Amino acid sequence: MKGKHRVIIETRKVKYDFWIKRNITILTGDSGSGKTVLIDFIREYRRYGSDSGVSVICDCDCRTLDNEDWERRLQEIEGSIIFIDEGNRFLYSKRFAELVRKSDNYFVIATREKLPMLPYSVNEIYGFRKSGKFHEAKQTYNEIYHLYGEISVQEGVAPRLVITEDSNSGYEFFTGLSSQRNITCISANGKSNIMNVLRRNETVRGTRLIIVDGAAFGSEMKEVSEYLAVRSDAVLYAPESFEWILLSANVIPDVNVSAVLSHPEAYIDSKEYVSWERFFTKLLMDKTRENSVWGYSKKKLPQAYLSPKVLSAVRKFMKLIVWDE
Repeated sequence: MKGKHRVIIETRKVKYDFWIKRNITILTGDSGSGKTVLIDFIREYRRYGSDSGVSVICDCDCRTLDNEDWERRLQEIEGSIIFIDEGNRFLYSKRFAELVRKSDNYFVIATREKLPMLPYSVNEIYGFRKSGKFHEAKQTYNEIYHLYGEISVQEGVAPRLVITEDSNSGYEFFTGLSSQRNITCISANGKSNIMNVLRRNETVRGTRLIIVDGAAFGSEMKEVSEYLAVRSDAVLYAPESFEWILLSANVIPDVNVSAVLSHPEAYIDSKEYVSWERFFTKLLMDKTRENSVWGYSKKKLPQAYLSPKVLSAVRKFMKLIVWDE
């Protein structure tokens, strides 16, 4: 399943109007905020149609999934947006995660708990607010702006310590970038270790900059966001991925993917790529495969990516980070 899909759900009293563009979207918020009501409306519409008093408008089927025979039903559904409430036990199972990774559907999951087995984006976590007489979805983490290099601050930040989620090529690159400005760079060796590394380095004098793959960091976002809210000396930078940065900087010879970068959802098949991070990694590898100098590897960064030209272009692209001493 590809593309961006508008979903309009309404009754005489309530209206929801939002867009879905990735395979996993998270709806969160306190009890009574409207998550379950939305899913109940879809369930009623599927059961009774227009007699339910609910209108559902979308260019693809909107369905619900619950505990009863969920595995068989999920395997039979294709090309749909599947809404799931947090009361369903299977949400936290390995089997559910396995089926999502192979599914030709989009999933909208209402939950207040983290789902560490699913790689969902920090940009696709939504809460609810009331706007006049209608409900509407909004992004929960307002301090994390939408894509393209924006970070959890609104003004420039000069880091003294850089913490990368990545331990391979991304870490190599940011180590090279940081060393030019006498900045220490360390790897957390995975997204689940970010908080531990942050806490171990609280005595650092200056700002700690955390760089993660935003396309798959959603499960860790709540805890990190709460930490950032009380610590002024830590900043999160969550682009789609390190590979997305390299492609966006547009410095690799004969590689121009501006059309893909403008509308990734039109190119990324949810059945083939469980996260956009994987898509951009494959895209960069494919585009540089025939070039012995630039051939990208996730495990070992080619020296060409550490050239002054590339380092300078990436510094410029990361707009709100001041790398100069």
